[in-house]
Amino acid sequence: MNTSAGDRIFSGSIPQFYQRYMVPLIFQSYAADLARRTAALRPSSVLELAAGTGAVTRQLADQLPAASSITATDLNPAMLQQAGNLGASRPITWSQADAMRLPFEDQSFDAVVCQFGYMFLADKAAGYAEARRVLRPGGALLFNVWDRIEDNAFAATVEQALARLFPDDPPKFMSRVPHGYHDLALIAGDLARGGFTGQQAIETVAFESRADTPRTAAIAYCQGTPLRNEIEARDASMLDKAVEMATDALRQRYGTGPITGKIQAHVVTAPRDA
Repeated sequence: MNTSAGDRIFSGSIPQFYQRYMVPLIFQSYAADLARRTAALRPSSVLELAAGTGAVTRQLADQLPAASSITATDLNPAMLQQAGNLGASRPITWSQADAMRLPFEDQSFDAVVCQFGYMFLADKAAGYAEARRVLRPGGALLFNVWDRIEDNAFAATVEQALARLFPDDPPKFMSRVPHGYHDLALIAGDLARGGFTGQQAIETVAFESRADTPRTAAIAYCQGTPLRNEIEARDASMLDKAVEMATDALRQRYGTGPITGKIQAHVVTAPRDA
């Protein structure tokens, strides 16, 4: 994924909707989990990739030892600006950076952290190799990726609803990208090709997603993710209808609200050997 592509898919009002709706809906629990795993390693310096609006960054700021430095990066300037505006409980070095071409010297960090970002890279192994390059020996790469869409209730329901709205060309962003990199053997193989040849720990972790109403969840997916771009590419006038269809589908399956549904992801820790 190049810089222009990253700018395009998270453009316009998506960063604001993402932070307001998506972060509490599906990202917050995994952000706390990833930060906890990172803090347990007691790294002196942490690089975060694909920081988005800073969900993990703020958890790292709260959970890491006070002496640990945090550099948070994202490819997309709009997302990074949103993160910087929200800030954190301690100083953070915010920097625009491409995970495929990191502007840091070899062996600069004790940990590299990435929440739900590697699914977007066209060449995952090359992305892992770049993370390994900036890691010190004995450091670790920690990241998570979504499991298949069938194990993520709200995402699956919304995608099915939009398939009924656009039967000739259903928007498949959610299953194609966020939920398209879930095969454990593939992930392990890509890590090995990226130079992480030691013992990898891959754990499948489920949480419960909660929304105050079905409409909140529908807005989150239809307006707070690049799924919005796919809806508008088919018919820009149908965005509100898409939200209505997704709302109805969620209401029929989960009730009027508050609603809950399963979310599931793989959490990976890959040490860098010498």
